[in-house]
Amino acid sequence: MSASSLTERLYDDADRAPLDPFELFEAWFAEAKENEPNDPHAMALASVDAEGMPDVRMVLMNAHDSRGFVFFTNFESAKGKELLAHPKAAFVMHWKSLRRQVRVRGLVEVVSPAEADTYFASRARGSQIASSASEQSRPLASRAQLTSRVEALEKELAGAPVPRPAHWSGFRIVPLSIEFWKDGQFRLHDRVVFERAAAAAPWSRRRLYP
Repeated sequence: MSASSLTERLYDDADRAPLDPFELFEAWFAEAKENEPNDPHAMALASVDAEGMPDVRMVLMNAHDSRGFVFFTNFESAKGKELLAHPKAAFVMHWKSLRRQVRVRGLVEVVSPAEADTYFASRARGSQIASSASEQSRPLASRAQLTSRVEALEKELAGAPVPRPAHWSGFRIVPLSIEFWKDGQFRLHDRVVFERAAAAAPWSRRRLYP
């Protein structure tokens, strides 16, 4: 079904037939890739630290399917430590060119080693080197210190494949709620949220006031 047809069904108050939020996300994301000029897969990811203080940062969604939404990172970074300690997260993807956004909240799980290996191997060599050389989120004395670590690692590997660091892998956000927001004139936006009690539970959907 086309993105426009799915969107019409989403906001049709008379249409109560089951609608798959993953299918709808796929349709919206396909449109975003065609229309958003830069990084349509960027998302603002929120987590909390040991004191419950929230953190938010931009990351790139690297994979998605009916299991959830995946991004990869250094597990020794601030977000890595926070998500391992408190495996719940939220994110928003805002596509300004389409005047739409998708908000997701859910549980967090670590991807399999095979998934991490496959994605790491697909990255540019420079990005692989950077993932190994960077002590992400920790104090850095100077830019020169970082570049010297990169150069040392390049020299050490001498053109050999870059192994995936043990501290680098991926998180999958398994959604318990997915909200689809569409801009409306005079702030009369359209908002529909899909919710479920657990990952294997059926979805319910309801319209929200803007």
